[in-house]
Amino acid sequence: MQPNRDTRIIFSHGLDSGPQSRKNSFLRPVVEALGWQTEAVDDRDFQNDPPARVRRLVERIGNCPAPPILVGSSLGGFVSVMAAEQVPVLGLWLMAPALYMEDRYKQADPPIQARTCYQPNTEAICVVHGWNDDIIPWQHSVRFAEQHAAALHLLAAGHRFGDVMPELGVLLCDFVNRL
Repeated sequence: MQPNRDTRIIFSHGLDSGPQSRKNSFLRPVVEALGWQTEAVDDRDFQNDPPARVRRLVERIGNCPAPPILVGSSLGGFVSVMAAEQVPVLGLWLMAPALYMEDRYKQADPPIQARTCYQPNTEAICVVHGWNDDIIPWQHSVRFAEQHAAALHLLAAGHRFGDVMPELGVLLCDFVNRL
């Protein structure tokens, strides 16, 4: 199946990361080889400001010719979900998303309120998390996946996914090829 030329895959990085993170640098060429257009949002200037990151991503999505696929890691996963609540997206592919952790963002302006449920504007959702994640409990991804009947993959990995990058590539390719 050939990708729609208008559909982009937008990558959002984690808190202490950047657009050239190890995950982005590995995964972008994998899906580009399938014909997808990709871009990575640079949120390093908004490291500790999730609402500003969400606003930036929503604006970027608004400039796309078609609803994009969002790929988010950690805080970038949270930002992707929050943006997808405001604008439709073709799909969400999340790696260890920082969901149900709003207490960490109380200093944000405006403050982010604790949530028991998220409502993204897509039905195509896949969540990947590591059993050994020492930053974000894998149970949060199970909860989100259960609420949305999303695909869920728990891998023998930590928060940074270390040696399972090839497996991430296979999972992402499978996801985007189904859309």
